[in-house]
Amino acid sequence: MSRLGDLIPDAARALGLEDELRLARAIATFEALVEERVPAAAGACRVVRLEGFAIDVEADAPIVAQELRLRARDLMHAFAAAPGGLGVTDLRVRVHHPGRRV
Repeated sequence: MSRLGDLIPDAARALGLEDELRLARAIATFEALVEERVPAAAGACRVVRLEGFAIDVEADAPIVAQELRLRARDLMHAFAAAPGGLGVTDLRVRVHHPGRRV
């Protein structure tokens, strides 16, 4: 008997969804770290892209973006060490502006 969680990586690979699974794990890892290390920003920011060694995050307000930038070194150190962190070392934060496309 196998655990479902042990089967998911093989199933994702077989379906060609390995990158999506990796992204989902990275997003979940980042969200957990924000909740733990920057609780004021939890729920007020989201990962929008992983590119190379950088993670792009969108914040709902300038104060949230500032808090993330202030804690960037701690967040990136913890993220790089986490199993879902993918070795990301750079945090890029921008403020979300509703109605504006970037």
